[in-house]
Amino acid sequence: MQTQRDWAALLAAAQAGDRRSYEALLRAALPWLRAQARRAFPAAGAAECEDIVQDTLLALHRNLHLFDPARPAEPFLRGILRLRGADRLRARARNRGRETPLDDLPVTSPSLATNDMQERALDAGRLAAAIDALPRRDRDVLTMLKLREMTLAEAAAATGMTIGALKVATHRAIRRLRQALKVTDAD
Repeated sequence: MQTQRDWAALLAAAQAGDRRSYEALLRAALPWLRAQARRAFPAAGAAECEDIVQDTLLALHRNLHLFDPARPAEPFLRGILRLRGADRLRARARNRGRETPLDDLPVTSPSLATNDMQERALDAGRLAAAIDALPRRDRDVLTMLKLREMTLAEAAAATGMTIGALKVATHRAIRRLRQALKVTDAD
């Protein structure tokens, strides 16, 4: 059984390419990392703490070369753990409003139905009317590239435009269509 005092030597040997030392370090440090994750992030659940530990191990693997063998291993490992944990919790906070936890919902929950919401958000009739209201060139470009899914080369040949001019025309047509639908970039 390795003690924390031995971890610096194991890390130094792992830097030199010793796989057994690296495996021994991981085996010895894993329970300690799990305990540190639970202590450092008490609001995180068991699964999230395990994810933090796994992220820490991956970061350790990628950054093994950064370890200074003259220094203790514990602060090095704890620093990686805290950084990975903070990153994971920030990502969770960012995504919280856009995610629906599936564990608490029955499979037939209407909350999981996305097609109905998407159809209401963008009514096909409204879209067709907005496209019809566009200038002819915009309609043609959008029809060829977005509805018929022609390649740029095919659409360029059909319109007589260069591919660069076609890209610019497409961008402008989409911008005008968004204005017609009153859609912002945030939507």
